[in-house]
Amino acid sequence: MGMPVRIDDTLYEQARAQAQAERRTIAGQIEFWAMVGKAALDNPDLPIDFVRDLLIARAEGPALATPFVAEGKRD
Repeated sequence: MGMPVRIDDTLYEQARAQAQAERRTIAGQIEFWAMVGKAALDNPDLPIDFVRDLLIARAEGPALATPFVAEGKRD
């Protein structure tokens, strides 16, 4: 269930710009930032870029996944 919240105007404008660049809604962008922040806080030993990329990869699903090929098995 969606809940309206008040946020700073500057944060809103930043979310709007980023959402447009990443083809998300403004609410979707803020939710993404919140998920990345929560995952980063839950896993402080992981680099933030890794956390972000992992969440993006999980959202893409298996259809866009690149199969793993071991280094010694490449053609």
